[in-house]
Amino acid sequence: MPRDNKTPLIQKIAKQAHITFQGFQSEANGDNNLDRHSELVSLVTAIRAADLKIVPRKPQANPGPAGPQNPPVTYMHICETEVFSMGVFLLRAGASIPLHDHPGMNGMLKVLYGKVSVRCFDKLEDNLSVTPPEFDPPVSPPETASVRRAVLRSVAEYSESSGPCLLTPLRDNLHQIDAVEGPTAFLDILAPPYNPDDGRDCHYYKVLHTVGEGGAGSRGREEDEEKEMEETWLLEVPQPEDFWCGGETYPGPTVSF
Repeated sequence: MPRDNKTPLIQKIAKQAHITFQGFQSEANGDNNLDRHSELVSLVTAIRAADLKIVPRKPQANPGPAGPQNPPVTYMHICETEVFSMGVFLLRAGASIPLHDHPGMNGMLKVLYGKVSVRCFDKLEDNLSVTPPEFDPPVSPPETASVRRAVLRSVAEYSESSGPCLLTPLRDNLHQIDAVEGPTAFLDILAPPYNPDDGRDCHYYKVLHTVGEGGAGSRGREEDEEKEMEETWLLEVPQPEDFWCGGETYPGPTVSF
């Protein structure tokens, strides 16, 4: 049979991601950047597990407790440049990637198999000029310094047939990802990559529910119900003890530049 020299879709995605996000680092060529971003979204929308030689996993009857040899989440590294990083996250049934941020970063999440629920938040401010209200349960003074006001932007489910979930430095930048109804996997693109030395470290958060002024029962039931649901406070916390990420070998086509 003749050799198939067709460029793998994941290679096309990597090339387009590099072009797109390299352009985002410059404020020039605004229209071209939007066109490039649209092209990247189109390519990512088309990717499937089979394109990466990933076999969808079935729910296990007795998966056993998570442990060093059985992490709740694993990651397949595909590639990384100074412009972007790309890989695949695989979640066991019932697993969750806790609420976390992507400071100064753009991103795309595309489900390869299974289904995820994604809750997206935005910080409303980065300073501490607003005094947090009382919380139930109470937040101790040392923790209060890490409290930020935020808004819940969306709660949505994504499957293989869905387009990608998109985030920007200002919109949907914080999110929590939960596996729904079984194991799931998704392609993850971040631009630029995490880099603590450059101010791009991952932070984890816990959603706090306010009481008293601005809390439940203090607003009108109809016109304020939506605002009550959307606005909240987030407490920065250490990485949750029940979450860690193991590594797996990426089986798909090699990506090169």
